[in-house]
Amino acid sequence: MEQVTNALLVLGGVAIVVGTLLSAVRTVVVPRPEQVLITRLVFGGLRPVFRFVARFGPAERGDRVLALYAPIALLSLPLVWLLAMLLAFTMLFVATGADGPRAALEAAGSSLLTLGFVRPGTFAGELVAFVGAALTIAIVVLLLVTYLPTMYASFSEREREITMLEARAGAPATGVELLTRLARIHGLGTVDDLWARWEGWFAAVHESHTSQPALAFFRSHRPDQHWVVAAGAVLDGAALFVACVDHAAARTDQQTVTVHRRGEDQQQVRAPAAELCLRAGFLALRDVARYFRLAFDDDPSPAAPISITREEFDRAWVELEAAGVPLVADREAAWVAWAGWRVNYDTPLLALAGLTWAPRAPWTSDRAPLPGTTG
Repeated sequence: MEQVTNALLVLGGVAIVVGTLLSAVRTVVVPRPEQVLITRLVFGGLRPVFRFVARFGPAERGDRVLALYAPIALLSLPLVWLLAMLLAFTMLFVATGADGPRAALEAAGSSLLTLGFVRPGTFAGELVAFVGAALTIAIVVLLLVTYLPTMYASFSEREREITMLEARAGAPATGVELLTRLARIHGLGTVDDLWARWEGWFAAVHESHTSQPALAFFRSHRPDQHWVVAAGAVLDGAALFVACVDHAAARTDQQTVTVHRRGEDQQQVRAPAAELCLRAGFLALRDVARYFRLAFDDDPSPAAPISITREEFDRAWVELEAAGVPLVADREAAWVAWAGWRVNYDTPLLALAGLTWAPRAPWTSDRAPLPGTTG
């Protein structure tokens, strides 16, 4: 009977060790979206606590509280992994001849924390102690020496463009403000560089926020800035530029294609850089939203409803016109075209704004669903 019990303890301990190591490797090393149970439990368990505390007091205090959520959750992961390993090695020490559970716990703690104040009395116990110490060092070094610097490098890269966006689109950033400021400085003709740069930004976010999902909850240095708000502003600005702006009047570099509309061929100036930025953007938001299991339509109809009303679009049109943005003649066609672009990212954008508690901003977090709901 004792041999059966020891065998079960060994199997259980090994299973916990393997599961913990796989959790650490899939969280830290594997460069692709991975649903990791322990990671989800840690982040999901802490999220309601921070959300509850952030509700009290002014908005700036709430933002400071929420800014601690991702770092604390991230640094809690090694503690959870070590606790799981402590349980596993306590089972293994009991199976290898420790004098009761307490002695096994002391030996496991001494080994995993590399304190060395307890030495197992058997060769099998000493071997288990060496393995435990090596695994602990590997997990801690893996996270603190490799994972965190990589994550903060990605965070800094993301925030650089967000900070620069304030000069162009305000804080909080909006797509309408982006175009109006460019029009005031006669910069609409050079906007392709901006779309190309943000296409690269979306590609970087696409990769980093799915392979390192904790980044989604890292907040900007200022409470009125946020990566989801910035993404929405750039996408709205690009969609407005594509659908509403008279490119022939706004740009010196033109690329024309022949389109068939209302029974006749017409020359229409395209905005390929803006369109590529839009596609890169909504693909990135969709994949990040998909990782967090947020509901959205993968292939929405261009005529599907969106969260922006026609009245809001009309007010934006008037604002753009007043700022001197050259607009197309057909406002109705522009609305249809803009809504057809917005529908591609409308639901993922709002869902991510709700999930990450983005600061209030027009056309994004001001209508975002609460965490755990669909938009």
